[in-house]
Amino acid sequence: MKRFLYQLWLSCLGLCLIPSFSYAQKTDYPTRSVKVIVPFSAGSGADHASRFFGDLLAKQLGQSFLVENRTGAAGMLAMNTVKAAPADGYTILMGSNSLMAVNPIMLKELTYDAVKDFKPIGGLTRGVNAIVVGKDSKYKSFTELLTAAKTSAVPLNGGTYALGYELALAWLANVAGVKFENILYKGLGEIMVSLQGDQLDFGIVSFNGAAPLLKAGKYRALALSSDQRHPDFPEVPTIAESGFPEFTNYTWTSFYVRSDTPDQITNKLEETLQTVLATPLAKEYADQVLVELMPLKADKMRQYQLEEIARFAKIAKEAGLKPK
Repeated sequence: MKRFLYQLWLSCLGLCLIPSFSYAQKTDYPTRSVKVIVPFSAGSGADHASRFFGDLLAKQLGQSFLVENRTGAAGMLAMNTVKAAPADGYTILMGSNSLMAVNPIMLKELTYDAVKDFKPIGGLTRGVNAIVVGKDSKYKSFTELLTAAKTSAVPLNGGTYALGYELALAWLANVAGVKFENILYKGLGEIMVSLQGDQLDFGIVSFNGAAPLLKAGKYRALALSSDQRHPDFPEVPTIAESGFPEFTNYTWTSFYVRSDTPDQITNKLEETLQTVLATPLAKEYADQVLVELMPLKADKMRQYQLEEIARFAKIAKEAGLKPK
């Protein structure tokens, strides 16, 4: 009888330890390398941010964060990669406004749900769009560009390289009461080559991506989509101050995981990300690449994403854009 009771006690003790062991496994995260899936090419702003913040997270968490670039299908290849991976926190998505807020509005057939399939860890950076021309362009100001657009017999050609920029171009044409012909390129580099060769009237591009060329004097920025002028380019006006106060637009990046990833893991990632975003290194990085830090916690990042989806839906409707 005593032997039976002893064995029963051991069995109960074992059952009691199972939840504790399981909890320990989750909170010990990470115990191996973490993948960061980037839907953009190597060298892009999002790729650079992934590597920088991934390194800071690695130093805090004691495991390497390895970046994998999965480009193609308007970001769906990368999204599907994360969606198909185990929900264990070892596969993180580099999200952006294009993937998480524009695609749901601009594309008919998405293979992912930007809200239901993924949940944010937190915001990373926020950047600005720039209206740029070649250094020898006949358009010396944003006002001159719009005047030409209003008087031209044919629409001016505006270069873009992502759905987010295409939406911004259509929005600008709508609020300014002009017509632009969207010329789609594969990337920023192609647009800049066409501008230099006078094959394109203007481009709407990433400001921080174009900034080195602007500083070198090879191109000129006519306007920015921010709510205030940039201190490094104080002579460049904003679109808002140029007569269109409703026009402010930003690109943004953020980290996401699968929506069913355990809270213990996502909470740890969220807390660690907030820690690294508050470091001087993060501020130096943002200043260097001409972006703002966007240290939104997970719940605030989700709210911001939903607001962006609603905003882009309104913009697309007013501009007469329909999903492709």
